[in-house]
Amino acid sequence: MKFVKKLGMQFDKERGLPFLLSGIVIIIDQITKAIIATKWPIPEGHRYVFITDVFNNGFFQIIHVRNPAIAFSLGSGIPDSIKPITFIVLPILVLCLLLWYYLSSNDFTRLQRWAVAGILGGGIGNIIDRIFRPDGVVDFIDVRFFDFIFASGRWPTFNVADSSVVVCCLLLFVTIIFSGNNTKKEKAK
Repeated sequence: MKFVKKLGMQFDKERGLPFLLSGIVIIIDQITKAIIATKWPIPEGHRYVFITDVFNNGFFQIIHVRNPAIAFSLGSGIPDSIKPITFIVLPILVLCLLLWYYLSSNDFTRLQRWAVAGILGGGIGNIIDRIFRPDGVVDFIDVRFFDFIFASGRWPTFNVADSSVVVCCLLLFVTIIFSGNNTKKEKAK
């Protein structure tokens, strides 16, 4: 705890409790990925569809794909020698910086603290895959999204960690915007 205080960080119940969400996200993410990776191997070069929605219209599918890059397969063309720095070291540094800011700032509301914890949990879940799964991050949730946004009509395949990061980032963004407006209104009075 002395190290935490030397860095100007605080750790109390209010800051610590949201890490339960981080842990839950990591556990659920890794369990679901392990089930997918062990129970439904990928035939080489194919996407393996093993559950499709009850309406059989392809809205929701559980498939097994590997993403050797980051979100939306960005960076798949990066040379293999640079990938560990780009996909492991950089995200770890970003998460450490986010954690430091989280622990040293009094600017977060309770909801924002939970959102940051969800982002940390999702980020750690995908970093675990990048370190221990050389074929790439296990993605398995596949949904149809507006046909006019993506040529295939499908949202890029994702996993529990991705969901946590996206939902919590949106939540954090929205709460920052609205709490900023409330703060400006209070200062104007």
